[in-house]
Order: sequence, then structure tokens, then C-alpha cells
Amino acid sequence: MTDGDRPQWVEHFLLLYFSERGARERIGALFPAHNAYGQRFRTERPGELVMIGPFPVPEDDQPGAMAIFRSAASAEEFAAADPFVIEGAVSEWRIRPWLVSPS
Repeated sequence: MTDGDRPQWVEHFLLLYFSERGARERIGALFPAHNAYGQRFRTERPGELVMIGPFPVPEDDQPGAMAIFRSAASAEEFAAADPFVIEGAVSEWRIRPWLVSPS
């Protein structure tokens, strides 16, 4: 296989949110602020936040929500100011690089 035959991966970054049991009530109360923040972020940084949303069924030791960003810096910036994080509904967050097939 030559370099020309190899896929040219497109790098994105996953922001994974983890919450403690019982956080769903707090998340519901904080959702309007979180949603408004997400909309502002998208307006101020067009194209950086690709997708965001929760997993429908909570699973122990698994993230409860995920967002896809075009840069790690944007993912970090988003998490640092997200009301879910600031108010403690998200107990831990992680950023992971993700390679997307161009086809």
C-alpha cells in the first residue's frame, strides 16, 4: 500500500461527560442554561461544535453524554465553562481524539 492509498483521516475530538448516580435531576434543572451556552458557543465559534447530546440509557462507568469538536482547544474551552460542569452535575470529563474516515 502506498501513501496515496492510505485513508486521509479527519481528526475530531470527543468530549465525554461522566456523572454520578442521581445526577439526572440536577441535569434536568441545569439543561436550559447548558443549552443556551451551547447555542452561544456555536454562534461565537461556527463549525467548532459538530454535535452534542446524551446517551439515552445510563450505564455504570460509561459517559452519559458526548460532544464532537473540530479541535481539542474548543472542547476544553466548552467544558470549562459549561453549566453542567460548573454546577457539578458532570463529575468528570475527558477529551479523546477521534479519527474519522473521509468517505
